[in-house]
Order: sequence, then C-alpha cells, then structure tokens
Amino acid sequence: MLAPTNEPDLAEAIAGAQGPLKIVGGGTRPIGKPVDGQVLSTANLSGIDLYEPGALTIVAKAGTPLAEIEAALAAENQRLPFEPMDHRGLLGTDGVPTIGAVAAANISGSRRIQTGACRDSLIGVRFVDGMGTAVKNGGRVMKNVTGYDLVKLMAGAYGTLGVLSEVSFKLLPGVESTATLLIPDLSVTDAVAALSQGLGSPFEVSGAAHLPNGPEGHPLTMLRLEGFENSVAYRAQQLMAELAGFGAIELETDAQAGAARWKAIRDVQAFAGLDGDVWRISVKPSDAPPVVDSLGADQVLLDWGGGLIWALMPGGTDARARMGDFAGHATLVRASDTTRTALPVFHPEPAAIAALSDGIRQRFDPRGILNPGLMG
Repeated sequence: MLAPTNEPDLAEAIAGAQGPLKIVGGGTRPIGKPVDGQVLSTANLSGIDLYEPGALTIVAKAGTPLAEIEAALAAENQRLPFEPMDHRGLLGTDGVPTIGAVAAANISGSRRIQTGACRDSLIGVRFVDGMGTAVKNGGRVMKNVTGYDLVKLMAGAYGTLGVLSEVSFKLLPGVESTATLLIPDLSVTDAVAALSQGLGSPFEVSGAAHLPNGPEGHPLTMLRLEGFENSVAYRAQQLMAELAGFGAIELETDAQAGAARWKAIRDVQAFAGLDGDVWRISVKPSDAPPVVDSLGADQVLLDWGGGLIWALMPGGTDARARMGDFAGHATLVRASDTTRTALPVFHPEPAAIAALSDGIRQRFDPRGILNPGLMG
C-alpha cells in the first residue's frame, strides 16, 4: 500500500505508478464498481493547515479525520454547512471518515435543502492528477478568482480525476436551538405534500424527511427548524398552524432527541444490518410518490422533502428497471461485488455527457490509473 505523508510524496507515488491505483481515504465508503489496483491511501495526509473562525473558513489536508474537523469547529461554535453523512453503519464498514473523501464523494446530509451540497461549501482544493502533477484551484478565503472551476469538478469525482491533498471550506455559525415537527401516519403522497408546504413556507425549514416505517412501525413525517431560541419557537408555532390540516403535530424541542432523530435520517440507520441492496435515488419531490410505488422496495426513506429516496431492494435487483422513465438519477450505494460489477453503479449518462466526461478524464488522467472503472 502506498501511504504518502505529504503532497510531493503523493505526486511522486502517482507519477511512478506502473498500473492502476485504488484511491482510498479512511476506507469507510466503498462505493462504485470494484477497483483492482494498488491501494493508495491519503490517510497520512492529515492535519488542519489553517482555521480562521473570524473569516468562517478552514483549510485541512485531505486525510484529516472528519471528527477532528468537527471538534475544532465546535470549540468555536461553528460547523460545516452540509451535515456530512457517515456511511459506516449503512455499509458495514469501519475506519475513519476523512474530510478529503467527503469532498471527493460530495457527501451531503439532510441540511442540503437549506445550505447546499458539499461542493457548494468547498472553496479551494489542491490535488495531484494522473500524471503526478500538483494542481491548485480556488483559494483559502470565500472571495477569490478561480478561473476554471476545478473545485466543483473535483467534488463528486471519486478520485478519478485527481487525488485530493488539501481542501478549503466556508463555514457557518453553530445552531443555538432546534425543534422538530413530527406528523404521524401520513401516506407518502400526503407526506411529500406536507414537506413541500413546509419548505415553501417562510419559516426556514432545515430538514424535511419521511419514514414510512418509523421508529414505532408507523409512518412519521419530520420537519426541522434551527436558529436562535426565540426565533425557532415562533417559527415552530407558525408552521404547526400552517400544517394543521395534515393532522395532529407533536413538537419536539429536546436537543439530544432531535439530534438523534436527524442523525438516523442522515445516516440511513434504518437500513443498517438489513439484507438487501441500497439505492440512492434523486428525483423531483413531486415524483417521489409514483417512484416509490413503482419500486416495490422492502423499505424506503425520504429526505430532502422527497427529493432523495433511499430504497432497500432485494439483492441483485436493478432499481432503474422498475422505475421506468423519470427525471433524476439512481446510484447503487450498497451491494455485493458481483452486483456492483454487473450493474451500472452510477446512473448512465446521456451519450453527449458521457463523451464530455470521458474527455475530461482523458485530460486529467491520460494513463487511466486513478480508480479506473469505478464510475463506469
């Protein structure tokens, strides 16, 4: 295994590679087609390089544990805006999530509907391309001239265009108070209607999810409000009144209980340890009810107001074949190596987009050695 400790060593390792490289961070997210190659780990590229609370920015090496980042931010009452998901329970992995892997996979949680995805908070990157050349794009402050926006290109590329060595993020202040509206026993159609109405209100909903199989076996619809205590209390009462037509609403204000509920949503804890494949499906919220009906899944969980469907399917099932035509995309997140080899893991691209993607990969990795085939 190659385990460089600095960017020059990373560049040397890639330049000297004689065959495919399997790029890993903390080893917690084996998503994509299986890659056969020498392991190159970024875990030893670790440490916070710059943290300026007053400027709401942080710069860290790619292998820095996410927990270390979050602890440093919490000490200053700050946070990453996009609430990154922890895949370990869902995928049955161990290891340590790293900030570079979060960026490489564009990992975002329930708060994405309010603050945007990981790539929207990523303001700068350093990476090494497939020829061993170190590249810098973006900056260490929120206002910078980037030229070509390689920052956004690298987010979600899963290491196929370059291996991240450093990432820079803009931050947000911490949350003083949280309240969650709990609406029981709604159908998927009614739940999406309630979530859409809440998200369309002026009350700044930061989480909108639906569990058809809730903690007690009954459907549960959840809307989260965050901010200053008085503001949250006022907005919660107003939103409860607006959604009264959907039935009795319970208001949960206990911080620990609310955090546990939203962590369970973010990390799809309901599927952890259960047999079957896990699909992550992005659609228009209004399309969620018919898509859920057509899937015939063992279980589903809706986040992002219905725009994100997590589906637990029988092993080897191609969820796309059950859905038919829809505007969105489906990703196979958890399955056996056999299934991940047989089925397209990521949603197939239209021919024109696929040609563009191939051209970009040829430019950044002409030898085809960085996680080859992972996104195929």
